[in-house]
Amino acid sequence: MIIFLLFSACFLFTIHLLGFEEDKLIDWVRNWSVIRQKPSAQEETNSEETSETFTKEDDSTRDNHYSVALLDPDVLDCPICCEPLKIPIFQCNNGHLACSLCCGKLKNICPSCKIPIGYSRCRAMEKVVEASIISCPNAKYGCKKSTSYGNRSSHEKQCVFHPCSCPMRGCNYIGSYKHLYNHVRAKHRDELILFIWDISLSLEWDLTKTIDVLQEEEDGELIVVQVYSKPHGLIVRVSCIAPSEQGEFSCTLKFAVLGIELKQALVLRKIRKVRDNQPIYGFMLIPLYMLPSDGNLKMEICISRGQVHLNHA
Repeated sequence: MIIFLLFSACFLFTIHLLGFEEDKLIDWVRNWSVIRQKPSAQEETNSEETSETFTKEDDSTRDNHYSVALLDPDVLDCPICCEPLKIPIFQCNNGHLACSLCCGKLKNICPSCKIPIGYSRCRAMEKVVEASIISCPNAKYGCKKSTSYGNRSSHEKQCVFHPCSCPMRGCNYIGSYKHLYNHVRAKHRDELILFIWDISLSLEWDLTKTIDVLQEEEDGELIVVQVYSKPHGLIVRVSCIAPSEQGEFSCTLKFAVLGIELKQALVLRKIRKVRDNQPIYGFMLIPLYMLPSDGNLKMEICISRGQVHLNHA
């Protein structure tokens, strides 16, 4: 008690020497207490930011998806047919895998250890295959589709972004068929023959020319007419540069000489690159005895969407 009284006396004496008034001192102490109880604006901001940060981190942790890289993607393929594994996936008692189709072909005998296979499902591998997502190999040409690993082959067959090669000699351009249309129109316009759907067009050939490239004026589809010289005559093939899923096209070819007329309706084969191999189907044959003596050949061609010409053949 004596110590407390001595401390209070010293404190009041010090305040007196410094010139503080007692009433003001009490008010200052009260205000200081109130200020310390209320956080500053900066402290409030920092508190809100910290709270928001924790919330975002919690959300990101909750919704996070991990990407896993396979050093050997072949582990997701059937070891027998080497095709992507699809559900159901079977295993023998020794853990050897096989797809359902191969189990049937092998009469349910494991080719690795000769014990029965095709009765026990490998659920773990089914989950791995089902959870494996792969982007389309044509992504660089514009495809944004991602599919499960097991369905990649079916998508690739139907993908309209398959790269197509420029049909012009000496040009190495490769791109999606829509980009190819624009490329040919911009870079090779002088070498093109423009046509319109369902309107006949006259083509002229000599023995030195083997290919003509046609482009539809509005839609831009590219049609390639190739001529192959053979001992028994000329073979004429008409193709469309487009992915296999890009609709159907047909045409009618007409050739007349000395009052004799040849007429053939064709379904245009869709190709992604011009090749020089001789066709085995889908062509028109002009016999050698019908070829003009001067070597100049004239034909008429009419191109349409769908199989219009086959229906009227």
